[in-house]
This record gives sequence, structure tokens and C-alpha cells, in this order.
Amino acid sequence: MIACLLACGMSLGPALASETDDARERLARGDASGALEQVQQALARQPDNAQLRFLQGVVLMDLGRDSQALAVFRQLNQNYPELPEPLNNIGLLQARGGQLEAARLSLQEALRADPQHRAARANLGQVYMMLAVQAWELASTGSGDPVLLRRLETARALLAATGR
Repeated sequence: MIACLLACGMSLGPALASETDDARERLARGDASGALEQVQQALARQPDNAQLRFLQGVVLMDLGRDSQALAVFRQLNQNYPELPEPLNNIGLLQARGGQLEAARLSLQEALRADPQHRAARANLGQVYMMLAVQAWELASTGSGDPVLLRRLETARALLAATGR
């Protein structure tokens, strides 16, 4: 996700770039609270900077403050509808919240913005797998169908292997 910051296409001044790099490093080291503080200080000086706003959303996601992160990414999407990254992260947050159909739609929209966006494509595959598990769970209730149960078991194992 952090690599997506570069795709926003905005250039930063040297001082702000250094602060942004420092915030990214803090986040990579697991200091999300420190990263958020640094990003908020930089945003106080440049509130319209898309890269900083995106990083703010990423840090909020890392902190588990999903509703705040979602608001950041939705606002970015309104301001920059051509960027797939905010849509990708909206889809991630929706999937994390169990809104799989909404996540599917957001990720498909991200791919319309950039058909080559690898993260959105991978995340869409993950959401499809989650939707498949949902459907197979409903279909298998009381059926005892061994083929369906094997599919369900395999899909659950794949999801567990990816941490979802």
C-alpha cells in the first residue's frame, strides 16, 4: 500500500518529502502513532497534498481506525477520481468490514481507472474467494454434498493462508 503513494503523481518539496519519508519509515517500523502525528503536522502545512492525505489514510488503516481511513480515501476519490489507489483501499476497508459486494464494486472501479493495477486485481481475487466461501456455505447447509464441502474447505484454507 505504501508503494501506492508514488502513484499519486504529486511532487513534494524537499522538506515535506523528508517528513513524508520519515513518516513512511515510522510506519514500516511499526510506529503508526508516530507516523500519524508526523503526517498530521505535514498536512497542517499542506492540507491539499494528495500523497500526504493518502499516507494519512494508510496509517489510519494500520491503526484500525477504519471509519476515519474510509473518510480520507473517499474524499481523495472525490478529488482525484482518476486514481485507483483510493478506490483500492476503499475496497480493502469494505472487505475488512464484511461488505463484500461493495468491496467488489470499489475494486472493479479501481481497475476501470487502471486496468493494470496489480494490488486492486489481487484484492479483487481475494474478495471473489470470500464471496465464493459465502455462497458455498449457504449452498452446503444441510446438503452433505462432498464435492461442495471439499470446495468450501479448500477455499477456507486458501483464505486462512492469506490471513483473511
